[in-house]
Amino acid sequence: MKLQFTLACSDHAEWRRSVMTVHGVPERRLIKIFDTTLRDGEQAPGNAMSPHQKLEIALVLEELGVNVIETGFPSSSMNDQRATAMIAKALTTAEFSTLNRATRSDISIAAEAGGTDRHHLQVMVTGSDIHLEHKRGISRGESLAEVRDSLRFARTLGFTKISLGIEDATRGSGDLLQPLIETGLEEGATTVVLADTTGCMVPSEFGALIGRARRWVPEGIGLSTHCHDDMGLSLANALAGIAAGADEVQVTLAGIGERAGNTALEELAAVLLYKGDEIRATSTLRTEGLYEAYKLLSRVIGLQPSRNKALFGENAFATLAGIHQAGMLRTPVNYEYVEPHRFGRQREMLVGRHSGHNVVRYAFEQLGLPVDESDVRRIYADQIADRTGGQTLTLDGLKALILQESVVSREPGAVEVTS
Repeated sequence: MKLQFTLACSDHAEWRRSVMTVHGVPERRLIKIFDTTLRDGEQAPGNAMSPHQKLEIALVLEELGVNVIETGFPSSSMNDQRATAMIAKALTTAEFSTLNRATRSDISIAAEAGGTDRHHLQVMVTGSDIHLEHKRGISRGESLAEVRDSLRFARTLGFTKISLGIEDATRGSGDLLQPLIETGLEEGATTVVLADTTGCMVPSEFGALIGRARRWVPEGIGLSTHCHDDMGLSLANALAGIAAGADEVQVTLAGIGERAGNTALEELAAVLLYKGDEIRATSTLRTEGLYEAYKLLSRVIGLQPSRNKALFGENAFATLAGIHQAGMLRTPVNYEYVEPHRFGRQREMLVGRHSGHNVVRYAFEQLGLPVDESDVRRIYADQIADRTGGQTLTLDGLKALILQESVVSREPGAVEVTS
């Protein structure tokens, strides 16, 4: 297990304040966070959850400040119906959503499972000619008729929050999307969701699409992004969407979801926290609990840790290279922009063949031992320099080796190992 190390340094937040010249804080728009971990995230192979597991995760997401939690696709299984019923009863601050096809039967099942109070009914409609022809086998006119009928029916059941979720919108032409959106708005849609279902767009394209849609969607109606990560651009596209006028982002914890996944909740949270002034956006998210939420999700679905994933990766806040460690030992801000404690993490210093002599000297000092350069060189040569295969020591492991080497004479118990 990796161990925490603590460095005496100036407060990071104070450093940030000292280097920033504030000429007035720009107005930030509040971005709603719509979490689809329990629906799109669960759809990926290996990610299945029981209703009780979904409930446990939903309550954690609510605690994190997520605004809307998608419970699943009720018409697809009894499990999703039970999960929806349980989550709808348990949530106290967050609202919930379900995904449904544009059919009366799907909408009826969703209403029976979760009721209509605080229920964001998401109705999935077809946004490209590719899907109309090759998936659905229907015409544009038939698609518009589905929208009219399903949304009218939803309103008769008492739904007041209806999302028009446009699948494959990024491969749809304007003369298909605009009538689809306008019809949805006429029939009571309160949010329009544009999905980059195949992850095919770059940020300039997606931003332009959201900008066009914003001109079709009046103020007071939500405009949401649902981006997939097939080319690693889901977060960048979501940010381009925010810049172009989107006021909601659909995300998943750890970015899980179909194929390469979705916009990662924690990555969006980091950008909103650190770059909120630049992008003029904020959220209700509480970031300190994100890593514990990730660990819960990992236990539930057997998600294996990644070394290099942003924020949640094993090495996200770990340092090995000597040139970086030299700077970190002086003050973490030299190489640490994102602060680990803000995401429930701890910074770590690992020791391997890419580390330098500074970390050995630091270990001697932490042990309260005199720093003898010949001992430093010997410890480095014997215990560090030739480590291969990615083998590393923790800082405490290095301290233990120094003591075991008996580099100085000491009375038993005279030196205490500190973390």
